[in-house]
Amino acid sequence: MHNTLLFAPVAISTAPGEKMEISSLSEIRDFLDGWAPSRRRLSYGAAAKACEAARSGQCSPKAAREAFVAFAQGAGILWKGETQWMSVKPVAHGYGGFAV
Repeated sequence: MHNTLLFAPVAISTAPGEKMEISSLSEIRDFLDGWAPSRRRLSYGAAAKACEAARSGQCSPKAAREAFVAFAQGAGILWKGETQWMSVKPVAHGYGGFAV
């Protein structure tokens, strides 16, 4: 039961412009395990406990998802759903290419 799918994937930002979708309890656990100990707050502990409880059948995967969303919001990594755009500008000198 440790890989139970969630109701909807949780999109998080892993770097500027980079999105990662978390869609199972094992993915939540793996992500939380990689979170730096110096950045762990109360919401981290709540998400980790909810994930373990859902993996053992003591609560629903939906509750674990909600705890993970709260963690992601508190950490400032919840994907805001905005499309990241890149601007392209012509190069004044060069080989007729473009600079980003």
